[in-house]
Amino acid sequence: MTEQSTSPASAGTATGPLLVELVALAHRRLTTGLASALAEEDCTVDQWRVLRALADGEGHPMGELAQALLIPQASLSRLVDALADSGLVYRRQGDQDRRRITAHLSRQGRTRLTRLDALAAAHDAAARRACGIADPARALERLAGM
Repeated sequence: MTEQSTSPASAGTATGPLLVELVALAHRRLTTGLASALAEEDCTVDQWRVLRALADGEGHPMGELAQALLIPQASLSRLVDALADSGLVYRRQGDQDRRRITAHLSRQGRTRLTRLDALAAAHDAAARRACGIADPARALERLAGM
């Protein structure tokens, strides 16, 4: 009887792990590293993602933002509440429809995002070097349907 490897990369089938399994593992490792880097600025990965989404200056309705970021609306509301309490984002009622609330990045949020993006870029560069691939994002963008 031969001993089978129990590493996650070999736990799939006899032909190897499924692509979805590899992507899930890579996601967890990358996100864990990014979370550690962002924690230096007392920020979570999801908070950083919200700030980045608002950086275009357009203002985004909460429902559309939740859908774009794949964050449940209730969770997004809590995230935006915390960011607003910190002065990093603000909400604005629509001029024509007062029920339509959009979230916007504040000046303080833009300054904070610059620091967070620098931490994320350093983490990204280290991950790219570790992969030994010049542009791993291109393959992932195709997989993600971007």
